[in-house]
Amino acid sequence: MTTPERTWKTSRLLVKPAAVEDAQVVFADYASVPAVSMYMTWEPHRHIDETTDFLRRCERTWAEGSEFTWTLWTKDDEALAGILSIHMAASAVHLGYALAQRWWRQGLMSEALKPVIRWALTQPTIYRVWATCDVDNVASARLLERVGMEREGVLRRWLIHPNVSNIPRDCLCYSIVKAG
Repeated sequence: MTTPERTWKTSRLLVKPAAVEDAQVVFADYASVPAVSMYMTWEPHRHIDETTDFLRRCERTWAEGSEFTWTLWTKDDEALAGILSIHMAASAVHLGYALAQRWWRQGLMSEALKPVIRWALTQPTIYRVWATCDVDNVASARLLERVGMEREGVLRRWLIHPNVSNIPRDCLCYSIVKAG
């Protein structure tokens, strides 16, 4: 398996590895915003130290090759748009993502996800790309369908989304698999 590109572009985005040097903007534009973290498995960051720790972990897992996390920047004004990660397993890739609220419903995340999915499915040992979202996260479900994933079903009591409930919630499971 090859390592994914560190930095790449789409028509509207510059995508680069998540880095500690971006902690302030990541904290301000995404990690500390309650609306962004609503359906996430983490609570909004209250201190920049939490964001710095998260970005350090992103750098470490990139170096280990177990997870690759990128920040998404708009080409026009170099604003942080969001974050995208892929967790590598033996034969599958798990997607995770979040978009800064001001960029919701503009197609940026689907623009970033499509090349990542294409890359994953060209890897000889990867047969499945998958993601989950809370059953109430309609926007995320639509996004996963827009990038070609199929809904497999409901994972009952799958994840705790602490901003919604402190008990595990049902999640929709989506995937796209390699043909053949």
